[in-house]
Amino acid sequence: MQFRRAILVVLDGCGVGAAPDAAEYGDFGENHPNTLGHLATAVGGLNLPTLQSLGLGNILPLEGVPPASAPCAHFGKVQPHSKGKDSVTGHWEMMGIHTEVPFPTYPDGFPREIIEAFEARIGRGTLGNYPASGTEIIKQLGMEHLRTGKPIVYTSADSVFQIAAHEAVIPPDELYRMCEIARELLQPPHHVQRVIARPFVGDSPETFKRTENRRDFPLPPPPNLIDQLAGRGIGIYGVGVVPELFVYRGFRHAERTQSNPEHFAALLRALESDCEFIFANFEDFDMLYGHRNDPHGFARALEAFDGMLADLLSRIKPDDLLILTADHGNDPTTPSTDHSREYLPLLIYTPALERGRDLGIRRTLADIGATIGAIWGVTPENGTVIPLGREA
Repeated sequence: MQFRRAILVVLDGCGVGAAPDAAEYGDFGENHPNTLGHLATAVGGLNLPTLQSLGLGNILPLEGVPPASAPCAHFGKVQPHSKGKDSVTGHWEMMGIHTEVPFPTYPDGFPREIIEAFEARIGRGTLGNYPASGTEIIKQLGMEHLRTGKPIVYTSADSVFQIAAHEAVIPPDELYRMCEIARELLQPPHHVQRVIARPFVGDSPETFKRTENRRDFPLPPPPNLIDQLAGRGIGIYGVGVVPELFVYRGFRHAERTQSNPEHFAALLRALESDCEFIFANFEDFDMLYGHRNDPHGFARALEAFDGMLADLLSRIKPDDLLILTADHGNDPTTPSTDHSREYLPLLIYTPALERGRDLGIRRTLADIGATIGAIWGVTPENGTVIPLGREA
C-alpha cells in the first residue's frame, strides 16, 4: 500500500547483542555487550507488553518478554556499517550516510596546542582534559571550578569535546559561546564529531547535578535523505537531539526536548502537524542509565516508554509507517560506561499489517532511510529498501 507518513523512533542505547566487530571497539571480555539481554537478566525480567506484542522478544532472548506467536510488527536486527558507536554516526547512517573513517578520539586528552588555542580564545584557563564520566568529573573538579571560574574540559571513548560549567559561574549562553569557539577550532585532523555543553548546578560534590540545558554542536553532515526529502517539499519534524545532529538543516519543525516524557509530548504534537516524516530520539535510556551503569533505572525507563508506545500505537493511522530502532548500545551491566558496538533492534509497524515476519539481519541502518525515502520516490546514497510484503 502507499504510505502517507513515516515515523522513525530511536531508542537511544538499546542494543541487542554484540556486533561481529565489537572487539575492534573494545567491547569484549567483561565488556562483551548485550544491552537489552543483559539488562533483562540483571533486573529479573522486563515488563514490556507493547514491545512484546510488536515482536521485541522475537529478536533476541529477553527475560520477561517472550516471543510473540503472532507479532504485530515485522522484526529483525541491524548490523551497523559505519565506523563508530555513537549517536552521530548512528543517526547519520539511518539517513544514508556511511562513515567509512572513524572520527578522532582522545584517550589521553586533547593535544596541548588545542587546549592553549581554546583558552586564548575564551580568555581563561581550563580544568581536566582527560576522559571521564560527566557525573564523576564534576564531582572531582566542581569545587575547583567554583573557586577559579575555569570550565571543565573532558572527553570519553566517543569523538567528543565536552565542556562542563556551573550555571552560576558560566551561564548557559556563555557556555554555548565557548562551545561555538571550540567547534570552530576543532578542524581536521582534530574534527571531533560533537562539542557538547554540559551545564550543572549544586554547591558540593554531593549535590552537583547536570541540568537539562545541554546543547550539542556537531559537525555538519554530508548531503543525506533529510536534504533530499526537504528538497522535494516533504515536511520533516525533528524531536530531541535529532535536529542538532543534522545542524537543524532541512527540518520544518524542530523541538530540542530533553527527557523521554518531553520527547513523547513533542511526538504527539508532531502527529498533529503537517509533516510527513517524524524523526524522534528517546535518550534517557542512554544518557541517564546506560552511562551510569544503572540497570534498574534503565528498566524503569523502558517500561515507561512501553506505556507511551501503547498510546502512540492507538494514534497511528492506516497509512502511517512506524519504525523503531536504536543508534548504538550502552550495556549498563558491564564495567564500561561507554557506548557499545551492538546489533540494533528493528520493528516496523503499520495498522494494515496482519502479522509480522522475520526480517533477519540488515547490514546497515541506511536500509531504514532507503525504506522511508521509497515512500516519496527518493533514493539515498546508501541502503536497500526493506521488503515489507503485500500485507503492509
